[in-house]
Amino acid sequence: MSITRTRRAAVGLTVLAVAAFGAVATSPEEADARPKPVDVTLLALNDFHGNLEPPSGSSGTIAGQAAGGVEYLATHLAELRAAAKKKNTITVAAGDLIGASPLLSAAFHDEPTIEALSMAGLDYASVGNHEFDEGAAELLRIQNGGCHPVDGCADGTPYRGAGFTYLSANAFKTATGKPLMAPYAIHRVQGVKVGFIGMTLEGTPQIVSQQGVAGLSFADEADTANRYARELRRKGVEAIVVLLHEGGTQAATGGINDCVGMTGPIVDIANRMDPSIDVVVSGHTHQAYNCNINDKLVTSASSFGRLVTDIDLTIDRRSGDILTASANNVVVTRDVAKDPKQTALINRYKTVLGPVAGRQVGVTTTAITRSQETLFGTSLGESPLGNLIADAQLAATDDEEGAVAAFMNPGGVRADLDAGPVTYEEAFTVQPFANNLVTLDLTGAQLYCVLEQQFVTARTLYPSATVGYVVDPNGTTGTTADPCAGTRVVRGSLTIGGTAVDTAATYRVTVNNFLAGGGDGFSALTGGTNQVTGQIDLDAFVDYLTAQSPVSAPTLDRIRTTAEVPAT
Repeated sequence: MSITRTRRAAVGLTVLAVAAFGAVATSPEEADARPKPVDVTLLALNDFHGNLEPPSGSSGTIAGQAAGGVEYLATHLAELRAAAKKKNTITVAAGDLIGASPLLSAAFHDEPTIEALSMAGLDYASVGNHEFDEGAAELLRIQNGGCHPVDGCADGTPYRGAGFTYLSANAFKTATGKPLMAPYAIHRVQGVKVGFIGMTLEGTPQIVSQQGVAGLSFADEADTANRYARELRRKGVEAIVVLLHEGGTQAATGGINDCVGMTGPIVDIANRMDPSIDVVVSGHTHQAYNCNINDKLVTSASSFGRLVTDIDLTIDRRSGDILTASANNVVVTRDVAKDPKQTALINRYKTVLGPVAGRQVGVTTTAITRSQETLFGTSLGESPLGNLIADAQLAATDDEEGAVAAFMNPGGVRADLDAGPVTYEEAFTVQPFANNLVTLDLTGAQLYCVLEQQFVTARTLYPSATVGYVVDPNGTTGTTADPCAGTRVVRGSLTIGGTAVDTAATYRVTVNNFLAGGGDGFSALTGGTNQVTGQIDLDAFVDYLTAQSPVSAPTLDRIRTTAEVPAT
């Protein structure tokens, strides 16, 4: 995808000159005397999520090729820089570099990932929602350095902080109204200025634990971008790039460099952005696309370091405007030499991690995937692995806290389990957030409301085997203000332990602390009472795998439709 921008500063002068003097001929000598545009290359990635080693399964392929792994990513970046003018190359990212990471990175609070990407030459990155997983203070430590306040410097060496700059324009300290981190950066290339504005999605508080965003407020993405674009222009910056951790989705028929039937928040955001903004490097949805939206180049490089977006800009030396912008999503193939410095980093942290990662915690009889079944035409049904995790959470709390049901959020299930032995590292990759289990009291009426809220948030809660209910595809969907008004869940169909739920009775239900705090939009769960915090969700999952092995994929029969269970 490419765009050509009219030089804003030059247009008025050209019109005035023609009006006053008529057509002006330009000789070849005069044309040659004009300063040539500056060529600038941006190399962009997003949603790396600490995947230092090549991801496994389908997460490790894209466009039909095996892809990813920081050893290969660093080599590809170096080759792309060499193909361009190295001094004119800027490497950027659009958030979620850390968080929801495999054990090799997460065990060290993602310090290995920051070190690896710094070595790979990253210059600027926007914060993503997962950068807030451990709170604002931890994000500032990740940027500035210093040992972890609880775990210290786990690998025995000082943590020096990021070798790149995190940008956070729309996350504000509530008490002062000031940005948590620098909102933008100005990068000079051969005398021209390029401005980078970094942001995460405004909805971050709905998808991060309340502890993670405590003391912060998040502003509208387009409004914030426009505000800082005006400030950059006052400083003489005309080439403006937004690094935004929010995105969209194209149709399934689109390839990694297509923009087919684009939908999602990024479309509205780009359409509301000021014309002075030229390029938007986006993320969050883990999709690949290469679009022209509202005369802006809008890109995304999927996830896990499997793609790099190679963006070529030409910038007018006099006006500072971007004249042309084009992009190409490049697959990070594994047929190149590994970067030896990255290999050494991985081996160093593997040595420190020791035998913990390889410890076998269970066995599966078949592959158990996180994929969701189709529920009346949409992927809002059950998931084999999601159901299994809900079962594990119930098993961890049924005796201790008298829980009779458990529900798991789909965003917390991060990877599949292959058939055969399951290691601690594999279990960690499935559940990397270290959420605590919370058991609370809900009335039957509140339970119905929670289930109705699924259709407002477009997210399915995976139920434990004790739960069953029927969905009516012709029912009405509630609203954000009143999810309980929905009628998608057939009244009287909800059962726990085979017995119909009484709307006036009280039930002990287990969820993770993210959901208990209203995460993923499930505000109805915040009405739960008598909350008791239990063990870490990963520990419950590991214990269940060990106790129940060999484990099979649960049957997907907990949520049914009126087509399967006709009304009586």
